[in-house]
Amino acid sequence: MWYVYFLQLDNDDIYVGSTNDLRRRYASHQAGHVLSTKANLPAMLKSYVAVETENHARELETYFKSGSGKAVALKRLVRRS
Repeated sequence: MWYVYFLQLDNDDIYVGSTNDLRRRYASHQAGHVLSTKANLPAMLKSYVAVETENHARELETYFKSGSGKAVALKRLVRRS
């Protein structure tokens, strides 16, 4: 199982990533091991989507990082606190 996940960063930005081990990847974000997020910790896991294959996860990640994909994610998948 692969996951596309959404983190809300301390600066209120949304980070999109994909992994096959969501717990490990979330822990690495929180520990400051991910360059893209370490300056804006803590990060909160807001949502995720589970898919069967790595290829599908990577395609969804790319989509959710695009303009229209961000709009869909913010409207349907991510609730900002």
